[in-house]
Amino acid sequence: MSRKIVIARFNHETNTFSPIETPLRAFAPMWNEDAYRDQKGARTAMGAFLDIAESVLGASVVTPVAATANPSGIVAAAAYDAICGSILAAIAEGCDAIMLDLHGAMVAEQAEDGEGNLLEKIRQMAPGVPVCVALDLHGNLTQKMVANCDIIVSFKTYPHIDMYETGAHAGGLLVEMLEKRIQPVMAWCQLPLLSHTLMSNTSVSAMQRAVNAALAAETEPGILAVSIMAGFSLADFEGAGMSVVVVADRHVDSAAVVAARISHQIWEDREGFIYTSEPLARSLQRAQALAAVPGGGPVLLLDHSDNVMSGGSCDTMDVLEAVLQAGLTGIAVGPLWDPESVAQLVAAGVGAKVSLALGNKTLLKAQGLTKTPPVLTGVVRVISSGEFCVRGPIYTGSKVNMGRTVLFDIGAAEIVVTEERVEPFDLGVYTCVGIEPAEKAYLLLKSRMYCRPVFEPLSKGLVECDSDSGGPTSSNYSLFPFKKIRRPIYPLDSAVDFP
Repeated sequence: MSRKIVIARFNHETNTFSPIETPLRAFAPMWNEDAYRDQKGARTAMGAFLDIAESVLGASVVTPVAATANPSGIVAAAAYDAICGSILAAIAEGCDAIMLDLHGAMVAEQAEDGEGNLLEKIRQMAPGVPVCVALDLHGNLTQKMVANCDIIVSFKTYPHIDMYETGAHAGGLLVEMLEKRIQPVMAWCQLPLLSHTLMSNTSVSAMQRAVNAALAAETEPGILAVSIMAGFSLADFEGAGMSVVVVADRHVDSAAVVAARISHQIWEDREGFIYTSEPLARSLQRAQALAAVPGGGPVLLLDHSDNVMSGGSCDTMDVLEAVLQAGLTGIAVGPLWDPESVAQLVAAGVGAKVSLALGNKTLLKAQGLTKTPPVLTGVVRVISSGEFCVRGPIYTGSKVNMGRTVLFDIGAAEIVVTEERVEPFDLGVYTCVGIEPAEKAYLLLKSRMYCRPVFEPLSKGLVECDSDSGGPTSSNYSLFPFKKIRRPIYPLDSAVDFP
């Protein structure tokens, strides 16, 4: 008799300080057959789940929803209820297993532990049905999540290039569970450590050492999966922070020993997870020195105070204003989100000289910040549809639509102004308006990490730039009024004990 498996995707990394709302439309949800078509063949965890369910298990699949929104503010209750409701309704029809592609750092109205609340409802509805979950490396793991599923596996790369592989790992364990070859049990350890996203790069430093320890532990007898959860620090709720979760076969004590061992390694290495922002003027001095080094290629200026994929508004102007004040030239900037300015520039037309108030249109209410738009004068060089296809390695093959997109030339800088917020994870953000990124002296990108696999190979190097006055994704914790996170926690508190 063929098994029936419910497979769904519901992803959101919630920045509770973000000014960007998260209604249902932000998820662009695909329902039922549309969800299947959207994810079949995708390099996501859900794509792997579909392949395993159909090709390995020969199961029939039910795909109630595939919904993903860019990081932004707290998820609207109506959106959360609609998407969770579709998953629960599918499970209520009966199934033999459940495979969920989640994030792990979702905060919704009336559901601060977004994934934990969903999993708890699933467990109550289908208490004996096996559940496997794939999570983002930046998930904030909670006891409610661990207690209400059988298998958790998270990404082991940042930038995230192993989404499909993570789904294959979790799904493969589910197959073994269904075939009664393993009996998965989990143990986890939560550290009093609020790591910085910039320090969760898995190719260097403390995070690389932690992931390597996880990979080594997975070769030990009976250890099925080890996940290092860097956490997402800008989700201000009690469970935010780093954790380690281990899946073992039958023996929970074995899982607990590994979780404790790696957690203590992380704690001893804790300074390697903390990032200290330098003054912006000093960052730009380093950038100018790097640009003076002989050889081709631009210097990357990474504005991580306003990063789309951490919930940024993509319209703060602090770094650009400082760059112009410092006298840098030959700069390509963008994408910068300002629909109001796009409309003005499109109305003016190609070749028009325009003076307008650009950027800084979003009130950063949670941080108590209001920024004044600078008035810039320049020429409209290109008006584009803002559409391109991603060449990878992240989201390879995806279609991106930045909305109407304008190349605004102010002399020292050419600014890509868009109607939609877009992370610069592909050269298309520039080439769609005729800019050749490799030919510029500087590229100013609102990004922490996702731009690196594409832009770093063509550059002289990069300089991380943080706003001195604050932005919605700054790495300076002192600029955020944390209220709900558990205390004490390092580095918000200096005297922290980890037994």
